[in-house]
Order: sequence, then structure tokens, then C-alpha cells
Amino acid sequence: MKIRVAVITASTTGYAGKREDISGAKICEIVEEAGMEVTFKKILPDDRETLAKVMAVIADSQMADLILTTGGTGFSKTDCTPEATTDICVTALSRGRSGTAMRAASMKYTKRAMLSRAAAGIRKETLIINLPGSPKAVEESFAEILEEVIHGVEILTGQTAECARK
Repeated sequence: MKIRVAVITASTTGYAGKREDISGAKICEIVEEAGMEVTFKKILPDDRETLAKVMAVIADSQMADLILTTGGTGFSKTDCTPEATTDICVTALSRGRSGTAMRAASMKYTKRAMLSRAAAGIRKETLIINLPGSPKAVEESFAEILEEVIHGVEILTGQTAECARK
């Protein structure tokens, strides 16, 4: 069974049609190359309630096994993706360890990676992970956690029950 992925880009400028969604496209490219299926892709404004509502609908309707967001994880006054994510997640993902791994991977390329506020969590049987807003950072950081994300989703959705290494 293919893992179904929803991709959400948090960008008020992109939502207004004034900016191309290169990061969302990069996520789609990576997940499709990994054998996953993109079932939802949308640009949304940097609005906490809107982001939370759309992610909750996707998870609650079982539209996707994995929601990947891009954008809205920095220090801008409008950046609210981590807050929207934590608003709807029932289970936080190990105090941001996926974010820590992504920041560590990106730190090889830029010290600014330490400023990411990315969050991750679970709602029902859907894993939600915030990725950075730039296509280059998406590629660098998501590659670091991709294999583990796939395994986590397989466990969450019952596709596998084995977590121990041999």
C-alpha cells in the first residue's frame, strides 16, 4: 500500500498568486521518487486557524497518512505553522526530534537552520511534519529523515508492526 501524502505550503504571498510554490513542488518530487502518492496539494495563507483546520480535515477524513508542510516555521510575525500543527496534534513527536534531526542536517549548509521552529505530531493515523520554507532546505533536511518517516507512517497505519532493528 502506497503512503498517501498531503502537501501544504504556508505562504500568504503564494496564496495570493504572487509567488511560485517551489518548495511544495520539491516535496512532491521527493515523495513521488520515494514511491509515495500525493493526494492533496494546496497553498494556504499564513493563518493559524486556516492551517489547523485544513490539516485536521485531512487527518480526520483519512485523506493522507502523512501531511508535510513547508513554510511558516521561522521568526516572521506571520509564521504560525508550528502553532497550527501543535493545536491539532494529539501526540507530539518526541519533543521535536524530527525537527532536531532536520536542523542538524541543514546546519551542515547554513547556521541559520538553527532558527527553524518546525514541529511534528500525530492526529489519528496521520503523521504531520513541518519542513522548512526553501526548496534547498526542504531537500537537505527531508532527506535526513525520509527513511524514518516512511517507517513511522507504516507503523502508524498498521502496514508493519516491527520497529526493532535486527
